[in-house]
Amino acid sequence: MTDEEQTLFERLGGKAAVNAAVDLFYKKIMADERINHFFKNTDMNRQRAKQKAFLTYAFGGAPNYSGASMRKAHERLVKEEGLNTTHFTAVAENLQTTLEELGLSPDLIGEVMTIAASTHDDVLNL
Repeated sequence: MTDEEQTLFERLGGKAAVNAAVDLFYKKIMADERINHFFKNTDMNRQRAKQKAFLTYAFGGAPNYSGASMRKAHERLVKEEGLNTTHFTAVAENLQTTLEELGLSPDLIGEVMTIAASTHDDVLNL
């Protein structure tokens, strides 16, 4: 199978790679004073599991996703806690740093970041 025939999920390294990335990503999020307050009352084991399931789907590793939509999942944070573009950017920065630390190629990082950027309006309920 050529790279073009593989899903992004497969090219990233599959389940083990997504799991490692999500775990490292949330360590960074929880250390980031700009955004960690959004997770103060969050069950982080559950959050990591939801993120792993969503990314597996978003990267082509699962045929469907049964979790809440991006809009629904973030609606309360926007309305009650002021989630905005500055916070979205901080999350994206942590994601990019995570992928770089894991040694992904610039092309793969670019693909992931394009998907992340495409969620901006839904996450912020715009």
